[in-house]
Amino acid sequence: MKTIIVFGSSNNSGNTASVCERVAQGTDIGIINLNNYNIQPFNYDITQQNDDCLNLFEKLLGYDLILFATPVYWYAPSGQMKVFIDRFSDLLHLHKPLGRQLRTKSAAVIATGADDIPQTCFEDMFKNTFNYLGMKYLGLLYVSFGKDDQPETSQRNKIAHFKTMLAIDESN
Repeated sequence: MKTIIVFGSSNNSGNTASVCERVAQGTDIGIINLNNYNIQPFNYDITQQNDDCLNLFEKLLGYDLILFATPVYWYAPSGQMKVFIDRFSDLLHLHKPLGRQLRTKSAAVIATGADDIPQTCFEDMFKNTFNYLGMKYLGLLYVSFGKDDQPETSQRNKIAHFKTMLAIDESN
C-alpha cells in the first residue's frame, strides 16, 4: 500500500516530527510538511485558489494510505493541520471529481501530546471527517510525551504496533 505522511506542526523538529521519522524509518513512506506549502484558509468567496492546496491534493491522491500527523493543541489538531483539513471543502464543491477519489483512500492519524491519552473529541474530528469524505479510517497512533517513565520503550512499542496494524512493510 503506497503511504504518505502529512505532517502539520509549528515545530519542524519536535516530538511529532520525531514520531513521523520513526514511523517512516525502514520504509518508502515520504513525509509532506505542510509548513513547506502556501495553504490559505478556506473561505466562501473562493479567493484562496492561487495557493498550493490543489496541487497538494492531486499529489495525495496518488497514495492509498494517508497518515495525518499533528500534535494535540487544546483538544484539536495544530492550526496548520486544521487549515489543511478545512480545504477538503474545495474537493467537495469546486473539484468534485478529485473529491470522489478520496472514497478509495484510507487514513490514519499520528498524534503527540502531554496527556496519557487524548480526549475522544480529538480523534472524533478525524473519524467524522474521514467518514464524511468516504475514506476508510484505520486508527490512531498517540504517543504521550508527558509522564512516561520509559518513553523510548513505550514509543517503540506503540510505533511497532501501529505499523503492524496498518501492514506497513519495513522491507526497504
